[in-house]
Amino acid sequence: MNIEKFVQRTEILHKRLADLHQTASLLPWISPDLLPEAFKELHNTSKVVQLAAEELYQQNEELVKARNWLEAERHYYQDLFELAPDGYLVTNTEGIIQEANLTAAKLLNVSKHFLLGKPIVNFVLLEERQQVRNELIQLSQSDKVKELLIRLQQRYGELFYAALTVTAVRNQQGKAISLRWMVRNITQRQQLESAKVKDKSDIFNNRPLHKYDKGETIPLNPLVIWYVSQGLVKLSTYCETGEEVLIGLATAGMVFGSSLTSLNIYQATALTDIDVVSIYATEVSPSTTLSHTLLPKIKQRLQQTESFLAISGRRRVQDRLQHLLQFLKREMGETVPEGTRLNVRFTHEDIASACCTTRVTVTRLMGKLQEEGIISFDLKKHIILRNID
Repeated sequence: MNIEKFVQRTEILHKRLADLHQTASLLPWISPDLLPEAFKELHNTSKVVQLAAEELYQQNEELVKARNWLEAERHYYQDLFELAPDGYLVTNTEGIIQEANLTAAKLLNVSKHFLLGKPIVNFVLLEERQQVRNELIQLSQSDKVKELLIRLQQRYGELFYAALTVTAVRNQQGKAISLRWMVRNITQRQQLESAKVKDKSDIFNNRPLHKYDKGETIPLNPLVIWYVSQGLVKLSTYCETGEEVLIGLATAGMVFGSSLTSLNIYQATALTDIDVVSIYATEVSPSTTLSHTLLPKIKQRLQQTESFLAISGRRRVQDRLQHLLQFLKREMGETVPEGTRLNVRFTHEDIASACCTTRVTVTRLMGKLQEEGIISFDLKKHIILRNID
């Protein structure tokens, strides 16, 4: 019922009852005792109804105002959501899109209607989808805001670099019920950063150059990362028996340092005359250019360490030796008429430490490979690999 009509009818009823009561009271031939008690109660009740109607009307007015205010607020925040400069998505915990703003639809080159009900991983580059799926699992279990840098694929469009900020929404029981995503296209920023790195290829040349002769030990400081400008550095540790174990080779363009390892015993030795540049570890995080430059080099060292682990894990010493020679061929081989020459001279002791065996065993196995014509040596005792498959 319309509240205004109800109030009007209540006022009319009350007025009629008041008039009737007054008229009945003034008529001289009607005794007051003849006025029904029910009539009096009805009159009094009408007053109560009128007061209640007025209060109800007032409350209704306030409710209407509140509803209008809430509607205005809803439109305001809806406009903020739709017209925000960044893309916004709401998904369930499995990554199925439930809401999307216009910017997100534009970034992905689709209509909002098309986005709803689609898995967000559908727009992720194929080789990066597993990473996003793993993150979805972790997000449901964590209260932290997550930052992801991935490549997204527009529908019928191009790839672009996207920065995703994701947070989980939880119910009163603490269970994750949805995920909120902020999506930003940072392709231009990535291109600018790449250009900076290219334009600043002399980033290390502006720093003091430290020179060490072949055989010298490079001092290690946990606050410093060394960048190899020229030459080759042997990275090693020592086992309980005192034998040296080769764990890495830092060639030109690679980095090393005690801050990049958890080993208590860690030694860096120049296998050739070397030039190195020092970088304080505290400089890396604040500098995007340094971070972008060093990250691939640290990754390269990690991959190399895994290669050494795979070599040392082989059961037969001759297999370790052959795979080590193949690895060195890839890392520092140069083509010569006789085959592939290692551009650094390795002693049998160096090779033995990489193969986790003795120098005597390496000397015997190297002699056998030489007899079989698989390897040879040049005048400077550099190894030349011929028919290693």
